[in-house]
Amino acid sequence: MVKKRKRSDQKTLFNAAINPPVFIGSLIILIIVISSTLYVGTPMEKWFAEVQTSISNATGWFFILLVNALLFFLIYLSFSRFGQVRIGGKGTKPEFSNTSWFAMLFSAGMGIGLLFWGVAEPIMHFNDNPLVNNNDAIKSAQSAMGITFLHYGIHAWAIYGTLALALAFFTFNLKLPLTIRSIFYPLLGNRIYGWMGDVIDIVSVIATIVGLATSLGFGAQQVNAGLEYLYDVPYSRVTQIIIIAVITILATGSLLAGLDKGIRRLSELNIGLAVALLLFVLFVGPTSYLMKGFIQNCGYYLDHFFALGFWSESYQGVKSPDHWQNSWTVFYWAWWIAWSPFVGIFIARISKGRTVRQFIFGVLLVPTIITFLWMSVFGGNALWYELSGDHSITQAVQDNVATAIYKLLEKHPFVTLSSVLAILLVASFFVTSSDSGSMVVDTLTSGGRHEAPKVQKIFWASMEGMIASILLLYGGLTALQSATTITGLAFALILVVICISLVRSLRTYWEEHHGGD
Repeated sequence: MVKKRKRSDQKTLFNAAINPPVFIGSLIILIIVISSTLYVGTPMEKWFAEVQTSISNATGWFFILLVNALLFFLIYLSFSRFGQVRIGGKGTKPEFSNTSWFAMLFSAGMGIGLLFWGVAEPIMHFNDNPLVNNNDAIKSAQSAMGITFLHYGIHAWAIYGTLALALAFFTFNLKLPLTIRSIFYPLLGNRIYGWMGDVIDIVSVIATIVGLATSLGFGAQQVNAGLEYLYDVPYSRVTQIIIIAVITILATGSLLAGLDKGIRRLSELNIGLAVALLLFVLFVGPTSYLMKGFIQNCGYYLDHFFALGFWSESYQGVKSPDHWQNSWTVFYWAWWIAWSPFVGIFIARISKGRTVRQFIFGVLLVPTIITFLWMSVFGGNALWYELSGDHSITQAVQDNVATAIYKLLEKHPFVTLSSVLAILLVASFFVTSSDSGSMVVDTLTSGGRHEAPKVQKIFWASMEGMIASILLLYGGLTALQSATTITGLAFALILVVICISLVRSLRTYWEEHHGGD
């Protein structure tokens, strides 16, 4: 007789809606990982960096191949018969409007990355570009924008979209818990509710918490840099810990307010602030140049789409052991993949009611277009100064990447107002990343329930801020950032399984519900 397993979203801890193995297991492993990193110190950071380099050298080609495969996989699904399948079943209405949906997925997905790297990355590629002769400034600038588009464009969203689509389908159509384990149901059956499923969810929790904590630490540094620039607030660890505490409190409040009243409204505020800052820089800067740059950048990206997407630095590697791509493209793909459990679960949670085709086009195209416009305005503006002979932004990037956006704003009128807006935007994006990330951890540790106990919400939001503060005080941010990318390899293999599992389940679901269509 086969023992019937209790679903993960039916388990409790002291009568609370918590899945004990995942909650306790994640907490213990987190304590071990953080303690080990702090105790060992610099050698741990060096070891993680060496492991990261080894993985990149050995499997960089796999990351590049996989990310392209995921993109074409989603395109195939969108144009196939499965594109008609509605998440939640026939007649299900979207829980959120398109505006709210786009705002939330963009805020959680990579909004903060655009603020931190929107100015800095094009400048860095302009000064160090492996694809063109760096003595040719025009070609270097154009190629720099193309590479930046690659790292933040449709390929990145294909990673998020694949996992999110699978989770949304398994949760809302097959009525499985909203956890990573559910994706393996076609292969493992009810065994997903045993130790194998617990391990999968624990790894997802660790990756999410560590990724969010490290990002929160680096984000606090950027906010601190802005406050120092504007108000001479000391650039110090104490200031940054205070910033983390404030962000954590705000994120906890948003989390307790709920998805609709808290996270949704804050995400919409984020988009409003971002649009305001974008339009300001666009219209007070060289407007015509920036709009022409946006059009040309898009054309260059489309023209070099396959060359950029499949470039693996093969022939440069024969001549030199130093791989530029390991620090950039492969790092980005591994980082996005490592973050995919967090972003994927969140996007899945807010996507009920849309067809597979609507979901794919929405996730792939809308954030990509917004990202391209943002990078063209901020990165293009910075390159305009570089091409004009003003190298002050390059110097700012070299001194402290976090100050790059403020240095750019300094060159425009109303600098105080725009810098304050930038600081608020950085902070608000981190709040939405923190609250949506904490919501995901709550979902995982509660067994896949859509609503976790309030005590648990407060616990994980506080834990995230505490870890970030500890890492800032005693070191370890860089080490765990490298460690997070290492987990990308494990999740890369999982994504392959996800594609197989999703297609099999969609085929069965179509025959059962759309057979006569």
